[in-house]
Amino acid sequence: MSDLNHHLSGELTEAGHRLAQRVYYEDTDFSGVVYHARYLHFLERGRTDYLRLLGVEQGSLVLEEDREGLVFVVHRMEIDFKSPARMDDILTIVTSTEKAGGAKMILNQEIRRGEQLLIAARVIIAVINAAGRPRRLPEGLAARFLAKAQEASGAH
Repeated sequence: MSDLNHHLSGELTEAGHRLAQRVYYEDTDFSGVVYHARYLHFLERGRTDYLRLLGVEQGSLVLEEDREGLVFVVHRMEIDFKSPARMDDILTIVTSTEKAGGAKMILNQEIRRGEQLLIAARVIIAVINAAGRPRRLPEGLAARFLAKAQEASGAH
């Protein structure tokens, strides 16, 4: 991955992943406040870049060894809206692993403006194959996610 791509993808931390994003006009309603559905876009970018920096390119998730295919889909999402973001704010999307194994992953995400928590989300990701059937998360991949979870729990 080039340095520019790496920089655009945020950074891995002891706790998981951090990604900075600016709020643009297109993200807001007529009053300059971020429209509630746009937070889903910010959260998706955080999850995608977390995967990318862990070495997972979602566009090519057919594993060499099995050809079964590997797809991540959001199964459930709980979001607490704490405070609104506004046009031109710089947001930090924080993503961390709570669980990775079997046929699911659980990720915790936050959107912050500086130290202020704006959004807290818990995302349950189902792992399926190319045919849409549940499949186990490969052990090597689960280990990458769990390593971040263990680093985070050891850091506190």
